[in-house]
Amino acid sequence: MAGLRLLVGALWLLAVLREGAAAEAGAVAVDGRRAIAATGEDFVCATLDWWPPDKCDYGTCSWGNASLLNLDLSNKILLNAIKAFSPLVLRLGGSLQDKVVYGTADRPGPCAPFNKSKSEMFGFTQGCLPMPRWDDLNAFFEKSGAKIVFGLNALNGRVPLQGGAMGGNWDTTNAASFIRYTAGKGYKIYGWELGNELSGTGVGTKVGVAQYVKDAIALKTTVDTIYRGSPEKPLVLAPGGFFDPRWYGEFIAKTKPGMLNVVTHHIYNLGAGVDRDTQLMDRILNPKTLDGMAGPFRDLQGLLKAAGTSAVAWVGESGGAYNSGHHLVTDAFVFSFWFLDQLGMSAKFDTKSYCRQSFIGGNYGLLNTTTFQPNPDYYSALLWHRLMGTKVLEAKFTGTNMVRAYAHCAKHAPGITLLLINLHVNATNHVSVAGRGAHAGRKHGGRFAQPPGAAREEYHLTPEGGNIQSQVMLLNGRALAAGADGSIPGMEPVKVDAARPIAVAPRSIVFVHMPDYHAPACA
Repeated sequence: MAGLRLLVGALWLLAVLREGAAAEAGAVAVDGRRAIAATGEDFVCATLDWWPPDKCDYGTCSWGNASLLNLDLSNKILLNAIKAFSPLVLRLGGSLQDKVVYGTADRPGPCAPFNKSKSEMFGFTQGCLPMPRWDDLNAFFEKSGAKIVFGLNALNGRVPLQGGAMGGNWDTTNAASFIRYTAGKGYKIYGWELGNELSGTGVGTKVGVAQYVKDAIALKTTVDTIYRGSPEKPLVLAPGGFFDPRWYGEFIAKTKPGMLNVVTHHIYNLGAGVDRDTQLMDRILNPKTLDGMAGPFRDLQGLLKAAGTSAVAWVGESGGAYNSGHHLVTDAFVFSFWFLDQLGMSAKFDTKSYCRQSFIGGNYGLLNTTTFQPNPDYYSALLWHRLMGTKVLEAKFTGTNMVRAYAHCAKHAPGITLLLINLHVNATNHVSVAGRGAHAGRKHGGRFAQPPGAAREEYHLTPEGGNIQSQVMLLNGRALAAGADGSIPGMEPVKVDAARPIAVAPRSIVFVHMPDYHAPACA
């Protein structure tokens, strides 16, 4: 049977390589002696947002019924897509979270939804989360096994200042009532986060760093009081904004040593969703552009280490292209080049969780807003979650700069997992693996040698029809799609003779599990 699986794998690879692509050779050197960083166990995270159906960008209304207030919680694909991660961290928030009030007993009057208003920040009035809807959401979260981070409204009680800022202390009354209601119901919350994009220059408005420090401490005090004696106290996260070194540096310094568990920042580093698809794809496929995106990860980690804080870094929201993304780019196969590179790069800088905007909604959802069918990035995220362990290894690729390489200890399995991303339009790269610190066998000319007869598991991701703007992803030549019963398809590898170089087709992505690569760091 093992021999048959190897034959099937070899035949599939030959079919891919017969397409006439040019051939290149490269090598990836993996240092298995020690981990260079570590992610959290639940590294892959996604967001659910508040935008109503009439949220439109550049004449396109892409949110449909994907809001926390109207999402169809009975949809089987939605349920199974979350359950497949076992578990998935979901961060509930977004631009409108600082306009959400909670329909708890402390707040009299009707619990009205968002309404469109050109005079209001972000084009909508204040909206209210009814407690019956919150009950329904929590029943769904429990059924799906999701771990919930809730983004709180950080503008309650503020007064406008000159220059578009908001001042005054955060009024905790409604938030505290909501947290108390949630705890009283026994709903499990993984974390409470304060505010959305109010740091630095802000988006829509901003809050000064000294004030934000006071408010983060107020949230910490509120959570500690309400969950006193609880065996599972939620995390406290902030500020959920765009990284500004000076603002973040002061914020981190003044909230240490134990006032904050997680420092969150957001990433939209590809520009506006209104940009032409060719412009966005040129950025995604440009290795120099991708390399230049490491700055916020590196600089934030530097601030945390310099401060001596126990707080860790998360990417709390990242959609690549702001204002809801761009159809047939941020919801198509091509976006997996950027998304997986972001996961790999951020992991190298000790990022503990990376929350993708969005799980559903906009033109960058992991699920299609209308049909709920998973988009390509859903499968990329799920494969990462299942294959890439928490320990990050140094992986250096020698050859063309069009191949990106990342390595982790395998997740709950022996050996390591490689992620190889080939950005080249017409060249297959045949990648050999060199190892430092591995002790599975011998080395020939610096190349890692697997034991005789060893096999590795390969997951080749390609777009349907070779079109990188396709919304259908192929795994080892088979189209991935949810079943009529809402089931998520199985994702099985091809078995390949471990002595052969790894063949990475043009404009494709490969996860490679090497069970016989025994790295000391992974012991």
